Amino acid sequence: MQDRIDSVTQVKRKNLEKVATIKAGRLLIKSKNPLLNQYVSYTLGKFEEPVLTSKGWKNNRSFGDYFTINSTQTAPPFLPESKEEKKQDGHSPRKTFSHLHLSSELVETLRSHNITHPTIVQLQTIPKLLRGHNILCAAETGSGKTLAYLLPIIHKLHTAMRQMELGSEQKTRALVLVPSRELAEQVTSVARNMSQPFGLKVKVVGGGRGVGSIKAAFSYGQPDLLVATPGALLKALWRHFVDLSELRFIVVDEADTMFDSSFVNMLEKILRHTQVAANLSEITGPTPKAQLVVVGATFPGGVGELLDKVTDLGSLVTVKSRMLHYLMPHVKQTFVKVRGSEKVLELHQALKELESDRKGVLVFCNSAATVNWLGYTLEEMGLRHTRLQGEMPASMREGIFQSFQKGHVDVLLCTDIASRGLDTQRVGLVINYDFPESHTDYIHRAGRVGRAGALDGGHVLSFVTHPWDVELVQSIETAARRRMTALYPFHINAGNIQKPAEWQATKGLW
Repeated sequence: MQDRIDSVTQVKRKNLEKVATIKAGRLLIKSKNPLLNQYVSYTLGKFEEPVLTSKGWKNNRSFGDYFTINSTQTAPPFLPESKEEKKQDGHSPRKTFSHLHLSSELVETLRSHNITHPTIVQLQTIPKLLRGHNILCAAETGSGKTLAYLLPIIHKLHTAMRQMELGSEQKTRALVLVPSRELAEQVTSVARNMSQPFGLKVKVVGGGRGVGSIKAAFSYGQPDLLVATPGALLKALWRHFVDLSELRFIVVDEADTMFDSSFVNMLEKILRHTQVAANLSEITGPTPKAQLVVVGATFPGGVGELLDKVTDLGSLVTVKSRMLHYLMPHVKQTFVKVRGSEKVLELHQALKELESDRKGVLVFCNSAATVNWLGYTLEEMGLRHTRLQGEMPASMREGIFQSFQKGHVDVLLCTDIASRGLDTQRVGLVINYDFPESHTDYIHRAGRVGRAGALDGGHVLSFVTHPWDVELVQSIETAARRRMTALYPFHINAGNIQKPAEWQATKGLW
């Protein structure tokens, strides 16, 4: 009997040792009120309403409250991970650009710039462009979309150039449309670096310049690849400075801005001067048409309808990132409810704390007037900075962002003109001095940190002042607490784009 009792006791002890105890672990949400903290290991039920720190932020008594969404991973989600690669390659080592059938000279040029491994969006996009597909590329900010379209374009332009007859007239073969002159200069710089071994001519025409400077861009003949803002390109087309009759590639970058009401009419006028291929057979033959590439980090509702006006949606192959419109899990994000009169002091303290790190800081304001006023205020406080806003003359804006990129100055006060597409690898902190007006603006601003090639995920600090800011804050906090929840849906996807028969025949190649 005693032996049996001892045996039962031992079994019970073993079972007790196997009981899992819940460990608190890392915090996902850290609030001023510890009762509202949420741990990474906690998962909300499908119908469970999250308890928000920002719930009462429309009340004036909430000033001084704050919460932080901590980063939950170190590597950006747009870099291939072992789990992703196992699905694609079956335990093969991480792919390099040589696996994508790009020319050896192009791969060597990438290697000379310390770029050896493609991001997920590049792995998905480059082969499809090389095969001749029209592409709608929807991927998060900083994921390498610029190289995703430039590399196959340069590869195919070089191949076509070798096949051209000696002495034949050179015409523009590739056009990249972007919304701002700063982004135009940046894309041009990347294109020139990548095309250097092939002797391709790359030119840029940006907005805010006179007809004389636009004409000068074409004074030594037509470029192989032209990067332009819509307004400047229309001036060039109206005066017959540029010929788009033999265009082979049209790229519309930063699609959400380019299809906005301020640009869409100009974009339609430009596309009337071009012919977009409706199927694979139209990109070859004696009179080939152009491949269309539409690129963006955010695609609000309505973009599909606008695209349908300028091209056949059925010809578009969609490349969509799984983290599109999501909060980036490798970026720390802090929200502070602060009075308008105290924002300057909060900003001064944040900048002073980061002064010794020599990291870049972007301070976003919602208007040019606020950028100017804040600049004068920081000058009085002895904080060195520079400014960038759309109301500056072209001569003043020129070189400002390049100076910031090169580290000549660490603090850039700006409007949303600096939130779209610009490469900000050195930025360690983004400060929303004025809280953004939409989910789209927040995603783009937050996307200035944690980019491909950056050393760490960085930090986004947002000042929340007005009652009308609170609803957006609450939707962001809700998305974070629910984990893996998009801030708003993606309206254009492979499921609602019908492929015509010519494209369906090549389905096995996708």
